[in-house]
Amino acid sequence: KVCSSSHPAINGGKKTKIISTEENLQKERSNTSTFARIVEKAKPQETTSAEDSNYFVGPFKVYGKINYDRLITQFGCERITPELWRKFEQALSSRGQKHPLLHRFLRRDIFYCHRDLNKMLERYERGQPFYLYTGRGPSTSRLHLGHMVPFLFTKWLQDVFQVPLVIMVSDDEKYLFRDSKDMKQLREKTIENIKDIIAFGFDPDNTFIFSNIDYVGHMYEEIIKIQNLVTAHRVRSIFGFTEEDSIGKHAFPATQAAAAFSASFPHLFGTNKNIPSLIPQAIDQDPFFRMTRDVAPQLGYEKPALVHAKFFPSLEGPFSKMNLDHTIYLNDSREDVKRKIKSYAFSGGQSTEAEHRRLGGDLDSDVSFQWLRFFEEDDEKLDRIGKEFSKGRMLSSELKGYTIEVVQNVLLQHQTQRAKVTYDDVRRFMSI
Repeated sequence: KVCSSSHPAINGGKKTKIISTEENLQKERSNTSTFARIVEKAKPQETTSAEDSNYFVGPFKVYGKINYDRLITQFGCERITPELWRKFEQALSSRGQKHPLLHRFLRRDIFYCHRDLNKMLERYERGQPFYLYTGRGPSTSRLHLGHMVPFLFTKWLQDVFQVPLVIMVSDDEKYLFRDSKDMKQLREKTIENIKDIIAFGFDPDNTFIFSNIDYVGHMYEEIIKIQNLVTAHRVRSIFGFTEEDSIGKHAFPATQAAAAFSASFPHLFGTNKNIPSLIPQAIDQDPFFRMTRDVAPQLGYEKPALVHAKFFPSLEGPFSKMNLDHTIYLNDSREDVKRKIKSYAFSGGQSTEAEHRRLGGDLDSDVSFQWLRFFEEDDEKLDRIGKEFSKGRMLSSELKGYTIEVVQNVLLQHQTQRAKVTYDDVRRFMSI
């Protein structure tokens, strides 16, 4: 779709040549230092001021102004560096991909830290097997834009590595941790969520999607082994449970952990119980798999590797709590997208046009620009838009207008594929 905006940062202007991302990345690879600066130009600059300490990130609660650099230290992860990008490219090239193009989520520091990702790349280079594992809790009947992030990245990982993928739909978690106990409604949400997931285009011959409630019996041997190794005191210290929380809540982390071990999927891996997993996820899920990695050696299994994403910003601003009434869902119409972004997207622009032209806009707080970091593929265009807006040459209304078109096109692609998904497809992806 051709963008209708007239701003030269979007359309390129008379003197600007729009270079494709593939050409751009190949050109950047010839100069490593230049390639490394792509991230610095695109990512928000984080501070270490005292106010950044007023946040919390956990698997069941996230709030405040998050300092992602500090989280790496707090959680004990490792940053994804340009050196690891090159290792990624080297691993892909070693198996016949001549010009592997790194996903924009890596190029822009969105998936930004990891545990043992380098070891998975080494396994791939040696031709040793591993599998991908990610998941979704069916809290709503349809996914929203933020839910797309791990699935888009996981789809790319499956495409480039050509490895099996398991996707957990943790309906048991939503039953235990949400107020609603309507099992029929939960089942309906699970099926609708699975249809949304299938529409991302995962390989049906190499992907297994499962509901925990349905599949838990097949994993139970691994679940009880994990439960036997983790005390109630430890679970409470990791997840913040209290004596007033149900035994179901205390037991659930072992279920999420079990899928990180290939022994839980004998129909996929046969008797090979020690094929490690690579888990793409938002960083708030790290506590589950710190626990999992701790028990893995005691079970005689390899530790799962993790790759963590930053959070998708809410419309009200990068540091605001998501308002579900303003959230953009994957089944929203083009008019819904336009109305929500125009009405609710927090702007980093100034209060008047004159002030904006003089002072420029703030990219870190502008939601429209931050959303483009997730969905605009072209690095040069993104960089150009950022410069124009920050220098006051592009207005907030123009930036919002382009973001609306990008998001509308993202949803159109997904909705087109979603319309093709049938119950037979659901059964195929869930079959054992």
